[in-house]
Order: sequence, then C-alpha cells, then structure tokens
Amino acid sequence: MTARTFRAMHLGRAVGDPLVLPGPWDAASARAFAEAGYPALAIPSAGVAASLGYEDGATPPDEMFAAVARIVRAVSVPVSADVEGGYGLTPGELVGRLLEAGAVGCNLEDSEAGTTLKDPQRHADWLAEVRAEAGDALVINARVDTFLAGAGDPADAVARARLYTAAGADCVYPILAPPELLPELRDGITGPINMVAGADSASVAELARWGATRITFGPAMQRYAIGAITDLAARLRA
Repeated sequence: MTARTFRAMHLGRAVGDPLVLPGPWDAASARAFAEAGYPALAIPSAGVAASLGYEDGATPPDEMFAAVARIVRAVSVPVSADVEGGYGLTPGELVGRLLEAGAVGCNLEDSEAGTTLKDPQRHADWLAEVRAEAGDALVINARVDTFLAGAGDPADAVARARLYTAAGADCVYPILAPPELLPELRDGITGPINMVAGADSASVAELARWGATRITFGPAMQRYAIGAITDLAARLRA
C-alpha cells in the first residue's frame, strides 16, 4: 500500500465518519485488526515499548523500526508508525528508516518526552525538512502537545497546528484535547485532525460527533489486551 492510498483516506470525510485506526503492537495484533476489516493501522510507540519490555519513550530506535517492519510484513493495509520525536535522527535518516521498514505514515511529537513543548517555529522548520526528504511518500501526522505538556490553551494549539500544516504536515494531532474544543480547533485549523479515543478519554462515537477526521488509540488496545490476559491468568489459578 502507498502513502497516496493512505493520504486519500483522510480527505473528504464528512463529520461523523472519521478514519478509525487501531493501534497494533506486534504482528499478531496487526493481523487481527486487518482481518476485522480496518483499512489502515497506526502503531503506537508506547504499545510497542511495552511489548518489548521498555518504558514509553525508551525503546532503542533499531528495535522500534524492526517492530514496525514486522507489523508491515504481517498485513496488506497501510501502516503508520509513531516515531516519537524522531530519535535524534536527521530528517533524511528518519525518512530512510521509515521507508525501509515499509511505513507509509508517521507521528512526530512537538514536545520533549511529553513534558516540555518545543519551540513551534523550530519544530515547523524541522517538519518541513522531513517533508522535503519524504516527498509524498509519507503521511505526516504532526502531534500538537499543548494539552499534554503545555497550558492547554486552544489558541496555542491552533497556532502550532497552522505552522505544522504550512510546513507540510498532512494531519495534526492535538493529543488529549477535550472533545468539546474540536469545533473551535476545526475553525482555526485547515486539514484533517486526529484525536485519541480510549478508556481514559473520549469514545469513538463522541469524537466522531464532535468532528474528528481521524481517530487513534495510543497504547489503549495493548493495555486492554494485557488486562484481559491478566484476568484470564487469575481465573486459571482460581
């Protein structure tokens, strides 16, 4: 599958009809989601980290890209990968590693370890370099961490999103933005908006109703699976 196919999935979507992308953490979960009929997948870095025995943000790049490659090989649908802040790689190295792994999209964060926001113009300049290296071969989902690592100011989120889309991002991801702010964010942002659903956040139906273009789950699905296994293990010992 190509980035063109994946990019087209984001475009022209009506309110209430978001692109829903499950988050696989290994080849087996990826196959399960693809066989359930989902048109594309979005790998969460936190889910992969947990599956490999690392804390979120601590997965060595070689292991992350190897995990991405295994997931891509397991399915025939487009796969996007959360590669955090780019692992300190140059834009050319980062794009090369993603394409080598077979990914057609990526998430890129605008905070350091989810705690300190990056300078938005400097980050936009870096995103522009990633876009220049990738051409149209990657769908770039630019994470906006205003509600995670900042003061939660919608105006800041809109300003960052505008810089990132101008730099070439295909989609912006105001992670943890309250769903009721989506209309305000939509008024200020041109292009697709990714929101996160899960047990500790809004539901898919709620986010669809508020106008999300794309819905992902972060590590929620991997954590749900581990919870189910934990319950099974306890029952087997009862």
